[in-house]
Amino acid sequence: MNSREYIESGILELYVFGKLSDEEIAEVNQMAAQYPEVREEIKAIESAVINLSHSVAPHLSATNFEKIRAELLGRNKVVTMKPRSNWSQYTGWVAAAVLVVGFGLQFYKLNQTNETLNNVSNQKDLLQESVVDLELKKKESEEVLAILRDTSNIAVALAGQQVAPNAYAKAYYNKKTKEVYIDASGLPTPPEGMVYQVWALKLEPVLTPTSIGLLDSYATSSTKVIKVENANEAQAFGITLEPAGGSAGPTMEQLYTLGKV
Repeated sequence: MNSREYIESGILELYVFGKLSDEEIAEVNQMAAQYPEVREEIKAIESAVINLSHSVAPHLSATNFEKIRAELLGRNKVVTMKPRSNWSQYTGWVAAAVLVVGFGLQFYKLNQTNETLNNVSNQKDLLQESVVDLELKKKESEEVLAILRDTSNIAVALAGQQVAPNAYAKAYYNKKTKEVYIDASGLPTPPEGMVYQVWALKLEPVLTPTSIGLLDSYATSSTKVIKVENANEAQAFGITLEPAGGSAGPTMEQLYTLGKV
C-alpha cells in the first residue's frame, strides 16, 4: 500500500482519535517516519480536531486550549498516541458538533416545511376569497338580469345634462311596487368627498324633487346597478352630484342626468 492509499484508508483519523491497537499505532508511526506526506496528514487532522473542539466546546479555557494546541502543532515529530488517550474527550465534542449540525439541518427543513405550508394556506385563502367574490358577482348579475326581465319595470333613460353631456344612466321603475333601481354605469367616477344623489321628480302642478337615496355604493358595485328608495309619485328622475352625505335639495348646477317616466 503506498502513502496515498494509506492516507485515504481512514486509519490516520482513527490514529488521531486514539482508536487503534498498539500494533496499529506502531504501523502508523512507521509509515509516518517513512513518508513525510503521512506526517503532514496527521498534523492536519490534529489541527482540524483542535479547531473544531475549540468551536464546539466554549467551556475549554484559553490556557488549556493553547497548551493542547502547542503540544500538538508544535511537535516536529509524529505524536505517539496510546489507545483510550485524552483524545477520547474530543470525540465527544465532535459528536456534539455533529448533533448540533444535524439539529440545525432538521430545524432548517422544518422552517422550509412551515413556510411551504404557510404559502399553501395563503393560496387557499386567496382562492376562497376569489370564489366568494365570484359568487357575489354571480348573485349581483342574477339580480340585474331579474330586474331587466321583469316586465313590470319601466326603463327610464336619463340623458346627460349641461355639466356632463356625455353622462347617461337608466332608472328601472316598478309602478306596482314603487321600487327603483338605478343603472349608474354611464356616470363618471365621483370626486373624493362627493356622491351621486337620486331624485324622484313630480312635474305638476309644480316641480317637486324628493330624494330617494344616494349612490354611495357606486365604487364597490361591480354591476353599477344600485337599488334606491321607493318612489311613490315619480314623473321623472334626476341625478345630481352632491357633497358626501347628500343634500336636502338638488344642486341644479350639478345635475348630471335627467329623464321623464
